[in-house]
Amino acid sequence: MKVIENRNRFFSVSLVIILVGFAVMIFNAQAGRGMLNWDVDFTGGTSMEIDMGGEYDYDGLYTMIQSTTGQSGPQIQRIIGTNSVAVKLQSLDGDMRMNFAQALQVQYPAAEIISVADVSGTVSKEMQKTAIQATVIACLVMLVYISVRFRGLYAGGSAIIALIHDILVVTVAYAILRIPVNNTFIAVVLTILGYSINATIVIFDRIRENKELLPELSLKDRINKSLAQTLARSINTSVTTLLAVGAIYAFGVQSIKEFALPMMIGIIVGAYSSVCISASVWYSILPKKERE
Repeated sequence: MKVIENRNRFFSVSLVIILVGFAVMIFNAQAGRGMLNWDVDFTGGTSMEIDMGGEYDYDGLYTMIQSTTGQSGPQIQRIIGTNSVAVKLQSLDGDMRMNFAQALQVQYPAAEIISVADVSGTVSKEMQKTAIQATVIACLVMLVYISVRFRGLYAGGSAIIALIHDILVVTVAYAILRIPVNNTFIAVVLTILGYSINATIVIFDRIRENKELLPELSLKDRINKSLAQTLARSINTSVTTLLAVGAIYAFGVQSIKEFALPMMIGIIVGAYSSVCISASVWYSILPKKERE
């Protein structure tokens, strides 16, 4: 493997993907669709609890809500142990709520809207603040841990740069695919951070071990050797995880798919950044005398 020799190509690929994503976000914002497909959890809106009165078809209900309200990503959650569902939408005015209630009665005569409430924009802003705080704290804690474990800020800094890369690419995927950004976005980001940093630590550990086992190799060759030795592990872990999440995506309901799809993208991106980005950044930011 010659990852270090080709590091600029890997950096370029990542940069192009991120820039294309940002261009799409700007285009969506200019078109009035919003940079991201923000869900009611982040923007505020209308929350309903509906007693379906018996068995119902989830996909049929989802399609009916879409066609009636004109909203592309309604959030529907089954309430376990009942025939009720919680529905969250962008804010509906009085006429739209009446049209929705009429359409619901036509398609599901036994259904009854139990409650309707407006989700506060203040609460949504608090959720955004909490999401950013959780991500920043996670990155800072991992920076300290890796810096201490590998005795240097260069290793910690390169790992955090790789994590920021993962967050940006996943955010780009949300923008391009118009995946609703709701409370599962926080779970997706934090899960991917943990998955990616675990793979990075395995690679950094092997590099450190090979410093003693293969002292005759240059740092560049030692990193390439370590990446080759851990490549099978990285691929096997990613594939098995993808199979599990892919099954969830294939057989899950819409709300589960909105979690599983970005997770699959994040797993692929995390594996790529661990192998191609993190060690390459580490090598690139080291002082010249330490690279020789």
